[in-house]
This record gives sequence, structure tokens and C-alpha cells, in this order.
Amino acid sequence: MKIDTRLAERLKKINPSSTLTITSKARKLKNEGKDIVNFAAGEPDFDTPDFIKDAAVEALKSGFTKYTPTTGIPELKKLICQKFKKDNSLEYAPSQVIVSCGAKHGIYNALMVLLNKHDEVIIPLPYWVSYPEMVNLCEATPRFIKTTAANNFKISVTDLKKHISTKTKALIINSPSNPAGSVYSRSELEEIAKVCVDKNIFVISDEIYEKIIFDGARQESIASFNKDIYELTVTVNGLSKSHSMTGWRIGYLGAPNDVANAISNLQDHSTSNPNSIAQKAAVAALSAPEDFTLKLCQEFQKRRDYLAGRLKRIKNMSFTLPGGAFYMFCSISKTGLDSMDFARRLLDEEYVSVIPGSSFGMDDYIRISFATGMEELEKGMDRIEKWVGNLTVSAQ
Repeated sequence: MKIDTRLAERLKKINPSSTLTITSKARKLKNEGKDIVNFAAGEPDFDTPDFIKDAAVEALKSGFTKYTPTTGIPELKKLICQKFKKDNSLEYAPSQVIVSCGAKHGIYNALMVLLNKHDEVIIPLPYWVSYPEMVNLCEATPRFIKTTAANNFKISVTDLKKHISTKTKALIINSPSNPAGSVYSRSELEEIAKVCVDKNIFVISDEIYEKIIFDGARQESIASFNKDIYELTVTVNGLSKSHSMTGWRIGYLGAPNDVANAISNLQDHSTSNPNSIAQKAAVAALSAPEDFTLKLCQEFQKRRDYLAGRLKRIKNMSFTLPGGAFYMFCSISKTGLDSMDFARRLLDEEYVSVIPGSSFGMDDYIRISFATGMEELEKGMDRIEKWVGNLTVSAQ
């Protein structure tokens, strides 16, 4: 048997992560004792609150370590329904809620039950790195809409209409977004909803950064607008960003009954239930006041504003102020370097790790995460400002 026939054909469509070289090398240098400033993190740097940990310890002590219902324990699903209603004006019954092993798992499950071979999924660019690979795994085809800084990296209805074909099955919307921190307004989403209803296109609404939103803005859930778009939307969320619970792997979604039932069947025969102990921790997280989340958001806005002030001083880099999440998406086109060369050299020469924009489909950008303390932000920006300044001198 030839080597290239040993593995499934679908895997040939999956691209290796272009960030692996950078993150692996940063880890190696750190292990060697180098003073690495990590601007690559995709998770909050805050610890999970103690009251959530305590709930997990209690679950362990009480022996809550067995299988649970595949789609989540009733107590947690009830709280998720209440959260959807309070925060998002969405009415989901517990049977429409699926608790999964992280929001990523929820998105993958939704795509798996919705897509057939050769269907097309519209994905705004820049995109979170896993969206197109998930679509590829479903043997469907990602279709990209390139956005611009001038429109805060958001798609317009005109662009959306141009990219719809007879094969279009779904649109992925991420607001606030990774990597650009874009936040869609209600009016923008209402226009998108009208098009999707008219063309009978599903929407995967990834709302994982919902609670990390700045300047008094409000995150809008597209499914809340009317019954027609509600029946076409899968609303995905989780606790990884809002409660600094990335490693706990608890995500959830709300969906129309037929879609939720299909996802339940799929999860029955793939992962089965999410971790039982983490579910009890999630109950504690959703039962408590949002004091931790509010402080988290305030700290991220403080860091965003500091980072914006520092980046304004760097002549050959530019940025669009993010409305949410904890990333700054920066143009490096004036440096003359592509994103991988920029990231590799910055790490080699200044020990600062950033994510190349090629990971998100835009090679003339980098992503700087401000999920790190102010001291590290200051140190890292000192290094970047000096290094890019020397690049400019060299170019002249």
C-alpha cells in the first residue's frame, strides 16, 4: 500500500498551522532561559476564579465523575437557557441547547450536521484559523470575503450578495472577532439577516468573545431579530474567554430543534458528554454575578488603549482599534516583510512572539495579543518599536 493511500482523502485538504513554527520556537527559546515576551496567546492570562475551582473540587469530592447526558446536565442547560434569554433575548428550550467540549467543538458539530459535499460556506477574511479547516473536513468549500481596515474588517451586504451562489449553505459570523476585534452593529446584522433569510442560508454565529467588548458597546445576537433568522442560526458561545476557563473545555450552542437533535446524535457517537467536573464548574460560573467578567473586560480595555498609544508611535505599522476580544490586528505592509518573516525575525532578534497574519488569510498583517500583563506589554512594545525602527533605517 502506498503511503499516500494510507490516510483518508479528506485530510489532504487540511493545512498545517502556519503558526506552529513560531509557537514551537518561542517555547524552545523560553525553555532555554531566553526572556520571551508572549504576544501570541489566544487565551486570557487571568486564572480561573476560585469559586469556580471550588465547585470542581466539590464535584470531585462528591463523586460526580460518571457519564452525564450527552448534551449536558439539566442544571447547566437550564442556566444556559436563562443566560441566552437575559443577555441575548433568545428563547431556547433545554432540548435546543448542546453543551460541548469547547465552543470549537460546537462549531465543528454544527458544520458537520449542516454541510454536504460541495456545499459552500462564506467566511469573512481575516478569519479564525480553524473555520476553513473545519469546512474542509466536512468536504465542503470555504468561500472568502476579503474585508478591509476601512470597514473595520466587516463584510457589507453588497459583498455578501456577490459571494452567494447556488451552492452557498452557510455563513460564519464572529463578533467580536478573532483576529481583528470587529464588532457588528445591530443594523449591520439586520441587513445580513435579511439576505440570509431571502437566500435560505444558515448562520453560524460565533459569540465566544461576547463579554469582552469595549467602549460601552453591546454584542448583538443575530438569531434574536425574528423567527425566520432564528430558524437559520446556530448561536455558539462558551466560558473559555468570559471566565478564563480555556482548559476546562466547556462550550455551548443554541439551535433550531432539528439541528440540535442532529448535533445531539452526532455527539452521542463521537465525544459523548463533556467533562462532568467541568460542567459543575460551569454551573458555578453561570450562577454567579459577573464581577470577574466585568473586571476582566475593564483590564483588557486598559491594555488595548495602552497598546494603541504605543503603536501610534511606530511609523511603519498601522492598526484598527478593536471593539472587542483581546487582539490588535496590525498592518506591516510598509515594512517590506511578509507576516511569517516578520514574526520569525522578531522572535529571533528581539524575543517577542506574535502570530503571522497568514494564519488568518492576510499575509500583510500580524496579530498582537494583549492577554498579558502591563509590564510585559511595555517590555514587548519597547522591543517592537526599536526593532521596526531599525528596519526602517535599514530600508532607507
